[in-house]
Amino acid sequence: MNITDENKLYFEDVLRRRFSTRRFKDTPVSMEDILRILEMGRIAPTAKNFQPQRIYVATKEADLAKLDMVTRCRYNAPLVFIICSDRGEAWVEDKKTSYEMDATIVATHMMLEATNIGIDNIWIELFDKDELKRLFNLDDNIEPIALLPMGYGTDDNRPSHLHDKRKSLEETVTFL
Repeated sequence: MNITDENKLYFEDVLRRRFSTRRFKDTPVSMEDILRILEMGRIAPTAKNFQPQRIYVATKEADLAKLDMVTRCRYNAPLVFIICSDRGEAWVEDKKTSYEMDATIVATHMMLEATNIGIDNIWIELFDKDELKRLFNLDDNIEPIALLPMGYGTDDNRPSHLHDKRKSLEETVTFL
């Protein structure tokens, strides 16, 4: 694959444009866009290509109400991806496992694609995982990793005042 400077700039724009949305309109996301986001998660790399991710798509009012019971951080989003991993299908060696890392990579791909096509989003880890498993009747081997509320931000939707505050490379990188 030949990567041009134009492609690099476009990807950088997506990375710089994405921020955590905390105010969503109630406008639904089209099934076409949902499937496109899911496809970008599907092609994400996972350890040994075992693909243990399990993604649940919540758009119905009853399911969104259940999510409101396990987190205060849905922010009225009309769509929430419940990102999980099947611990029994993840790569395991000695006492190490990839189930959480694999689901995290998948979720990141999905967030970036959502931003790419104009759908705002936020990563939520603050939720009651046990209650979520109970409410959605998830198997014991299915581990919730993150919630990804998505939709269209309200007109006054803006990044947090801390969004652009980044440490310098010198503070976070050491060349060995």
